[in-house]
Amino acid sequence: MTSSPTVPDPVRERRAQVAKWVLLANRVGYLFWAVALAVFFIGFSVGFHAVVSVTVITTLLIGAALLAPAIILGYAVKAAEKDDRINGR
Repeated sequence: MTSSPTVPDPVRERRAQVAKWVLLANRVGYLFWAVALAVFFIGFSVGFHAVVSVTVITTLLIGAALLAPAIILGYAVKAAEKDDRINGR
């Protein structure tokens, strides 16, 4: 009995690659939000200056730009995997 090596599914490979990038984008996006929060509270206790305001706004915007597509793509990957499990693919 010869067993042929299974050919990897290119869709699943691409999905795994997207999931890896989504995980990275989530971590970096939430890190930017944590930095914004820390800078905000430091500015709140010390005193707001233009640098503090610009830093908070910039880090919030970068974090949001990373998180918005990452969250959506993360749910898409999870839904596709669930659909594959249900339909036996």
